[in-house]
Amino acid sequence: MNSVDFQKQWFVVHVFTGQEEKIKNFLEQEAVRIGLQDRIGQILIPSEEVIEMRDGKKRLKNRVFFPGYLLVEMALDKETQHFIQNTPNVINFVGPRNRPEPLQKREIDRILGKADSAASQKLIEIPFKVDDTIKIIDGPFKDFTGFVTEINQERRKVKVMVSIFGRSTPVELDFLQITTNFRDS
Repeated sequence: MNSVDFQKQWFVVHVFTGQEEKIKNFLEQEAVRIGLQDRIGQILIPSEEVIEMRDGKKRLKNRVFFPGYLLVEMALDKETQHFIQNTPNVINFVGPRNRPEPLQKREIDRILGKADSAASQKLIEIPFKVDDTIKIIDGPFKDFTGFVTEINQERRKVKVMVSIFGRSTPVELDFLQITTNFRDS
């Protein structure tokens, strides 16, 4: 059967949220163990790396685009369908009446393109919004407090009003120069 080239398509599988990585690893290992690796191809969790500020420190975090879903490249037949549907923590295929329906090429290209473009540019998760009180943790205004007046996602900058010599002054800062996690001392 190894000489046969199976026609694989992409399917979306609904799984328990938060279990995506565990299910992906199980499917990959189990497909090899029972000899389905020629019919089960890639299994993807579309995600992106984001940099977030926590407790004044930069942390790299993996954020899933579609929590609770996996993309599975597979040759659909009764055996592979049964294999996927009977995997622990798998809810079902996404499709009309829970029947597997392959993604169209343009859909998978868009999803994979989104994942590829996210991989090429790490995003910074913004843990604050306009009017939030913040503390500056880096730069010439370190230890000043103020409030957010404007957020520029593309430039990764924020405008903050701080009191300098008793006057409110706008200051433009990088996202990573401020924090919302602080106590007034």
